[in-house]
Amino acid sequence: MGMSTATAARWVERWECQQERYAVDREERFTVIADVVEHSTADRPAPLVLDLGCGPGSLAARLAGRLPAAEVLAVDADPLLLELGSAYYGHHLRYVEAVIGAPGWLDALGLDRPVDAVVSTTALHYLGEGTLRDVYRDVAGRLRPGGVLVNGDHIRPDAAAISELAAHVGRRHAERHSTLTPEDWESWWSGVVADPELAPLLSRSGGRAHPPCEGNDLSVSEHLTLLREAGFAHAGAVWQFGSSHVVVAVR
Repeated sequence: MGMSTATAARWVERWECQQERYAVDREERFTVIADVVEHSTADRPAPLVLDLGCGPGSLAARLAGRLPAAEVLAVDADPLLLELGSAYYGHHLRYVEAVIGAPGWLDALGLDRPVDAVVSTTALHYLGEGTLRDVYRDVAGRLRPGGVLVNGDHIRPDAAAISELAAHVGRRHAERHSTLTPEDWESWWSGVVADPELAPLLSRSGGRAHPPCEGNDLSVSEHLTLLREAGFAHAGAVWQFGSSHVVVAVR
């Protein structure tokens, strides 16, 4: 028996709330990413879009709503998050389990044509610098000419003094807009583990909550350097609020 829609809705809604803690003006960031993808795929009748580190599919679902003709693949390493998303968002997305950056990870996606856009939000900072370099190169190799990589994430400005100010601006914004919700990442996962309805899925996945985090603290210019080295013709930030950036690279 699959997960009920009610159970999925409860946990996805809690996911949305706790994620507000970690992305300054998260909904606007999603909108900016969708704007970039929509513009970049305007001449494609059925664009292929990948969402890397999708979680339950928050961004992927918004993209599917904005681009109803698109095929949106939601990719994550965590089977529980994928199951929650599949039960909640239904047939609008195709969910694929893959560890981003692992050897042959793109082969697990079953891609049958070049990709038009690759997006990610609040996910790629979990990768170590070497892994991220490989992922950028892998993605560049699968994008069509003119295709885009759009990454919305915590990326620090280059100068330390500006980085400190950007972090302060982000905190003040969160305080003004009451986005510092009581639940955080750890308490969300603790709740998941304690929910008997989710125990069978946790058991099937070996009790794994999420893959280990290598992490990186790359600045904006360091990301842009990696992207150009990976084969992207152009790269730059198109949006920033505090330390939250949307970086776009064009193949």
